[in-house]
Amino acid sequence: MPPTRFPVGRMTKLLIGIGLFIAGLYLVVLLSLFVYQRSLIYPADPERNAPAEAGLDTVREVTLTAEDGTKLIAWSAPAQPGRPTLLYFHGNGGTLITRADRVRRFVAEGLGLLMPAYRGYSGSGGTPSEAALISDARVAYDHLIGQGLRAEQIVVYGESLGTGVAVQLAASRRSAGVVLDAPFSSLLDIAQRRYRFAPVKTLLLDSFASIDYIARINAPLLVMHGTNDQVIPLDSAKTLFEASKQPKEMAVLNGGGHSNLYSFGAMDVLRRFLDEHVTHQPAAAVR
Repeated sequence: MPPTRFPVGRMTKLLIGIGLFIAGLYLVVLLSLFVYQRSLIYPADPERNAPAEAGLDTVREVTLTAEDGTKLIAWSAPAQPGRPTLLYFHGNGGTLITRADRVRRFVAEGLGLLMPAYRGYSGSGGTPSEAALISDARVAYDHLIGQGLRAEQIVVYGESLGTGVAVQLAASRRSAGVVLDAPFSSLLDIAQRRYRFAPVKTLLLDSFASIDYIARINAPLLVMHGTNDQVIPLDSAKTLFEASKQPKEMAVLNGGGHSNLYSFGAMDVLRRFLDEHVTHQPAAAVR
């Protein structure tokens, strides 16, 4: 049987129809990415847990008030004499209690801690965005200063998404040091790698462009990254590190993934960094 032949006009209409369908589908995908992007960036878990539920008897919950009146939940622990306090900004997944093991390690080292939960996370009110998180970070820093700590006693610590918060805060506030755990050069860089088919630069609302702020930090810097990080490529962290000022140190932890660096020696690296660069000041109680 001879093959079916379509008239040229019919074939053209078919191809145009297929093209329009694909274009429409592409636009729907782009619109969905634009509308739901903050749900992807901030998969907020509102569940609120007390530190005691994780057996953290020396850690307590405090409430901070953001500039717009939003109530923010934070975990707080006092530093032992001569030890600094970590102002810790967590990653975009999980809750405060998800970081209980890290908190336990910090407390065992005698480090102080203030770990605020982002808006929408762990009982904090509001809705997260880059502008809101940076504003709230300043409130957390000012809380520590208001409790009697000096800048020389505060180490700004960022984990994953929190590195974007930490860099912008440290670029505008004095500190004893800055620790970036699994950082990126910018969220735009990561999004462009993941969504190569989309005009991410046009669509992205929150870019967390750490690369634009890192050179403004005038404090000792520690960058930690794992060789097996499947979320943030090592080269993105290296790009950020190369743009920063001295004194600085980068620890590439062999075998480390995105959120398990403390199983690959991160505590030893952090301890050494603090001992070398952070002056042991008389501690003030964090209330």
